[in-house]
Amino acid sequence: MGSVTLHLRARRGRLVARHHLGRTGSSATQAVSDLVALHSSDPLTPHLALWARVPDYQSGQLDAAQSEAGGLWRLHAMRRTLWVAAAGEVGMMYAAAGEAVAARERARLLGWIEPVRPDAVDWLASLERRVVEAIRAQPGVSTRALSKALPELTTRIEVGSGKWKTQTAVGPRVLYQLAMELTLMRTPPAGSWRSSQYGWAVAGAVDRVDADAARATLVRRYLQRFGPVTTEDVKWWTGLTMAQTKRALRACETVTVALAGGDAWDLQGTGSDDPTGVALLPGLDPTPMGYKVRGWFLGDHEAALFDRNGNVGPTVWVEGRIAGGWAVRAGGSVRVKLLEDVGAEASAAVTRRAAELEAWLDGTSITPRFRTPLERELTAS
Repeated sequence: MGSVTLHLRARRGRLVARHHLGRTGSSATQAVSDLVALHSSDPLTPHLALWARVPDYQSGQLDAAQSEAGGLWRLHAMRRTLWVAAAGEVGMMYAAAGEAVAARERARLLGWIEPVRPDAVDWLASLERRVVEAIRAQPGVSTRALSKALPELTTRIEVGSGKWKTQTAVGPRVLYQLAMELTLMRTPPAGSWRSSQYGWAVAGAVDRVDADAARATLVRRYLQRFGPVTTEDVKWWTGLTMAQTKRALRACETVTVALAGGDAWDLQGTGSDDPTGVALLPGLDPTPMGYKVRGWFLGDHEAALFDRNGNVGPTVWVEGRIAGGWAVRAGGSVRVKLLEDVGAEASAAVTRRAAELEAWLDGTSITPRFRTPLERELTAS
């Protein structure tokens, strides 16, 4: 274990290079891997994140990669978030983080079912077997079609607590659970690239990995692409306990990096120190969401660009830092607002990139699932 000093410009330069903020991604599949995984809770995020990083990206490329054997996979893992990840890393992510999350979710699901089905464990097991059989017979089938074929999926349960209690059908929760446990997998969505109405297929075999080894691998992958990072960053991004986080860090051959705000962790090796470039990143993009300690790239823009639950909206990046935000109005026009002076040259580059996005959208209006103050301001009539 060694120690190095890294100045802010060099740190931002590494982020620009590693996260393809200069649009240097070679393909959709490679860009996903280079970011470890893409957030997919909002169906817009993966497509817009790839458009920002991969020249000539088209929305069909993500669906095509998801349909290929060994391509991409949507799964719940770190922090119970829905991700798009390389199929070869699914087993590792599940063992590192997803399996524990799935166990908690199964206990919660049974707790919701028990008030209407005292035999909840046996009833759910039987229903899940029939769901898997139905999907095996009709790969790509929708939740709605399954509910028609298996009426028990429409059984009403009460979820949530306090003022957030609500009645809902058990079907989507059962499918969600089976997908979390890697029994099922999501197929590309029906309709446009903005849709979250996925079909379902029976998942293929996934390599089972030792949990401690998987956590070390996950943290190493994170360090490779996001480092240098603080212990707090690692714990936040992975969703691991502090004890698990420290154990995984010890298993990695890290170097201590002296930053302006204190020490952080990275792996051996260097990256580009040049932060040149502009990017328009979508809401929930993995770059800003990949850190708990964000001041070094966020400045004092958090109130405008994050919602109350910590979800980031669309952001404008200039030289490895957030300098503003953007939004899409009805009809597909892109509006940008810079929150600091970036100079005439960078401002012109941002304007050009916004025009490129508007042309790519070709009249498509989009609204992020998690709306933020600046995004609302820019789309107000």
